[in-house]
Amino acid sequence: MTTQRKYLVKDFNHFITCYVCKGYLIKPTTVTECLHTFCKSCIVQHFEDSNDCPKCGIQVHETNPLEMLRLDNTLEEIIFKLVPGLREKEQQQENEFWKRNRSKENGEEDGPTSKKARMDDVEDNGGDGDYHRSDPQIAICLDCLRNNGQMGENIVKGLMKKFIRCSTRVTVGTIKKFLSLKLKLPSSYELDVLCNGEIMGKDHTMEFIYMTRWRLRGENAYPMVLEYRPRIDFG
Repeated sequence: MTTQRKYLVKDFNHFITCYVCKGYLIKPTTVTECLHTFCKSCIVQHFEDSNDCPKCGIQVHETNPLEMLRLDNTLEEIIFKLVPGLREKEQQQENEFWKRNRSKENGEEDGPTSKKARMDDVEDNGGDGDYHRSDPQIAICLDCLRNNGQMGENIVKGLMKKFIRCSTRVTVGTIKKFLSLKLKLPSSYELDVLCNGEIMGKDHTMEFIYMTRWRLRGENAYPMVLEYRPRIDFG
């Protein structure tokens, strides 16, 4: 009879701690451009001074990086289950915070309350605080485009499940990251994403592509089809 291996919480710390503050992720928030996750307060405060991801250095957005943040409620629940007492501790600290600063809500603009309000702007999107799921959604079919023996085609395969549903604010850059992860491509490997045969820019959102490139209408026009292929080097 085989003995069941026991795991300690510290075995998972690499996945559930924040790169910025080094503590457990509180309100885990993912940068959609690079898929790195931080505490919501940590990444929002970081974006007050920089538009780059604090972990990998990629430019998240030229003007408003907060647009590229998504809360990860599933990861939050996993962390609360892994770390006993963390949920209760955070709730207690939040309650104490509001008790101390309630008198400032209608007064000072540079105190902790105003910073809390700025952080809450990230998820103020309809009342339930679920910023990611309350976004308008779009269904997409991701097809592998074959190029008659194009170099790299042996690496790039079709997805087992090629239909996805995502926010209309997701960018082509995020779709490329998703494909790279699913297809287990080398980090240096480049893909092109096309709609109607035209290569899409990495900052194009799904809403923009649907409204400007996906010309078809009616029952047969849904879901929107995006094709991907190895990047062609014309040099």
